[in-house]
Amino acid sequence: MIMGIGDKKKKTNTRECETTSSLELQLKKRNEELEEELSQSKEREEHVRRQLRAALDRLTVAEEAEERLCAQLGDLEAEALQQAREYHARIVSLVDQLSQAHSLLLNTPIPLHARS
Repeated sequence: MIMGIGDKKKKTNTRECETTSSLELQLKKRNEELEEELSQSKEREEHVRRQLRAALDRLTVAEEAEERLCAQLGDLEAEALQQAREYHARIVSLVDQLSQAHSLLLNTPIPLHARS
């Protein structure tokens, strides 16, 4: 079989086209894989962002609750201190009354007819 120069050129062009076509297919396939990976990565990123927003929202709620509890605790401490002062004043008053009553009893003579 005798091949001419044109036949060799045709064969070479056909091989180059096949190689180019194969390379294009490989590149397209790789591009699709990369686009899919990018899409998945963006989905993961968005999921993490939503989780972060939710955590920040929970943190904000917890901080506000802490502030309210601290204010309530301060009010209760002030009320407890006031009650303690009032109770102390009442006890001091009762001790004074008892002391006066005791002094009166000691200084008051007991009549003889009451001793029987």
